[in-house]
Amino acid sequence: MNTTSEPPRQPDWRVLLVGGASGTGKTTVSRALARQFDVPVVEVDDIVEALLAVTRPEHLPELHVWRTHPEAAYEAPESVVERQIAIARALLPAVEAVVANHVDTDTPVIVEGDYLLPDLAVAGGPVRAVFVHEDDPAQVVANYLAREPDAGPQHHRADVSVLYGRWLADRARASGVPVVTSRPWHDLTHRAGAQACPARSRSTYF
Repeated sequence: MNTTSEPPRQPDWRVLLVGGASGTGKTTVSRALARQFDVPVVEVDDIVEALLAVTRPEHLPELHVWRTHPEAAYEAPESVVERQIAIARALLPAVEAVVANHVDTDTPVIVEGDYLLPDLAVAGGPVRAVFVHEDDPAQVVANYLAREPDAGPQHHRADVSVLYGRWLADRARASGVPVVTSRPWHDLTHRAGAQACPARSRSTYF
């Protein structure tokens, strides 16, 4: 994965969770850090798709909600956020299994996604986390428009993102997990990486 002449940088974690709401830049950060450390990225969306393929709605109703009740995505933002939180909690055992496997086999990985919770991270331990947050709905609208121009301005989705992001950020801070703001964009990866590896934040790793 590392195409430069520099040797891969060895992380002092085994699993790095990069969480945050949709449209905040966490995927870009995850990929940049993966290149720096020469480790793979696991996307929670892939875990979701795998579980959807092997379960029925009656087994995991929270996880299937967007397929069984597509109209739910257009409810009031507060209601949509409640559903997102329920999905994140339902996914926790599956994410725990992925995390435990990488810790047990000593194979570093970055796990990123909207539905990550900070609960698994331990300061100074093999599982770290950093959460990315953008608190301005107008900025999230702009981010979506840049990424998905054919969809037009997605104001409702942006409102949901900000509310869900606030919940995640509050939960992260309560757990002692660092939260970084999306802006300024130019040093987001540097800031996220420094928070994930505070002991190396002054080195040339980032």
